[in-house]
Amino acid sequence: FFARTVCLLHPLKRWICPKSQGLGHFFRPYHSGMTAKNLKPADYLKKILNARVYDVATESGLETAKNLSKRLHNTVLLKREDQQPVHSFKLRGAYNKMAHLTPAQLKKGVICASAGNHAQGVALGASKLGCRAVIVMPTTTPQVKIDAVRALGGEVVLSGDSYSDAFKHASMLEKKMGMTFVHPFDDPEVIAGQGTIAMEILRQHQGRLDAVFVAIGGGGLIAGVANYIKAVRPEVKVIGVQMNDSDAMIQSVSAKKRVTLDDVGLFSDGTAVKLVGEETFRVTRGLVDEYLTVDTDSVCAAIKDVFVDTRSIVEPAGALAVAAIKQYVAKHKTKGETYAAILCGANMNFDRLRFVAERAEIGEKREAVLAVTIPEKPGSFKKFCRLLSGRSITEFNYRYSDPQSAHIFVGIAVNDNKAPSQLVEMLKANELPALDLSDNEVAKLHLRHLVGGHAPQATNEVIYRFEFPERPGALMNFLDTMGHDWNISLFHYRNHGADYGRVLVGMQVPPSDRVAFKAFLDQLGYPYWDESNNPAYKLFLG
Repeated sequence: FFARTVCLLHPLKRWICPKSQGLGHFFRPYHSGMTAKNLKPADYLKKILNARVYDVATESGLETAKNLSKRLHNTVLLKREDQQPVHSFKLRGAYNKMAHLTPAQLKKGVICASAGNHAQGVALGASKLGCRAVIVMPTTTPQVKIDAVRALGGEVVLSGDSYSDAFKHASMLEKKMGMTFVHPFDDPEVIAGQGTIAMEILRQHQGRLDAVFVAIGGGGLIAGVANYIKAVRPEVKVIGVQMNDSDAMIQSVSAKKRVTLDDVGLFSDGTAVKLVGEETFRVTRGLVDEYLTVDTDSVCAAIKDVFVDTRSIVEPAGALAVAAIKQYVAKHKTKGETYAAILCGANMNFDRLRFVAERAEIGEKREAVLAVTIPEKPGSFKKFCRLLSGRSITEFNYRYSDPQSAHIFVGIAVNDNKAPSQLVEMLKANELPALDLSDNEVAKLHLRHLVGGHAPQATNEVIYRFEFPERPGALMNFLDTMGHDWNISLFHYRNHGADYGRVLVGMQVPPSDRVAFKAFLDQLGYPYWDESNNPAYKLFLG
């Protein structure tokens, strides 16, 4: 009760104790002789309430994701740590650690290892406290994070492919240069700084709260959040989330000891940690209620969900909690519950948005990717498209290669998980064998870009590029207007969300049909360009 009362008083801290960063003078100070292994949630509660974070951090908003909540039939709250000055929660723990250093330690400077967000927190904190900061970052760190650290005055050193590799190099430099190491997660002061997020959530939302979903990298965020929630409102579940290719904490909890991963996936670079912290493992193992893993496609879909509700773009790590909420609701069939997701970061390379947009619809199960075999004869293509009439075709890749059959790579917009299998059965019933590739990584990552090649059998081939308004029925209008049974030898289309669809089409048009073909082009009414002499076509497709 007392802790909850303090939470409610927290906005008045500047009037209650204007020289304090928190409400620490209400409590017996943390005894420096205590070891991290002895710290209990009550001890961390005191440290969190004493944490110095608001010199650099802001109290981020807690917003309802209205669209997502409506879709899931549960209330989803978004804790907007993506709106911190460095677009990540990491500055809280970093600054709290540095603010507790002695003047002598600050004079020698600080050093850290980070994939980017912690680095920015340390750089900002060092700038605020007037000390030197050396930041060791993996070579795989997005450029946007490297540039941001340098802009804040941090000295960047690139080393290794992951956080663990960078950590080893930073430890060597720490001893060599006599600087203080600011750990990104395995430090009680860092954990306490991150725990202020939970303090804010419970103060900002006084009503029903069933679970808080937290992304896990090294474990600093979830350790802080779990300590505070279990000390103040133990009935609220704390659910940890990791990528399925970077699940060091989940494997460690299962093995009852810390497990070092041989490799980690780098899509969610903010959580790509091979070995979790000793203290974060201890806390997480004891306090976290449940763990979930999510995959790349579901995270891409979650990034889109956040954008739809907030018009903000979070990084992959920042969307893990949202992806897990969707998975949790689907698994447990819940309705009417309230969940909080911590949007822990928004430092995303702009170039990565292409990949996210490409995979979001598949991750949301709104697009099926199929391989369909049709007879290689005039009219087959049109028949295939008529079977899909009423559905939005999102992608179409085909190149003539065999005189008997044609293999088509096609993307189709769907509304539910059952649709892909239903489409496959429908096509098979119409003597068009089909294979669902929606979960095939090779197909989604590579083959969709490789369908093509030389087709010497495609005689009298002409290549045209067309643009038409991106609306339902535009593709069928193209095929109906064509009328003649000219064999389509190449077809490439992908919906990129633009106003106009762009299609590259190869057709076998005998010289005797060129007048009729010109009439078809004029009747079509779409802008077109003859690419038959294009050097790129001749090199790779002709």
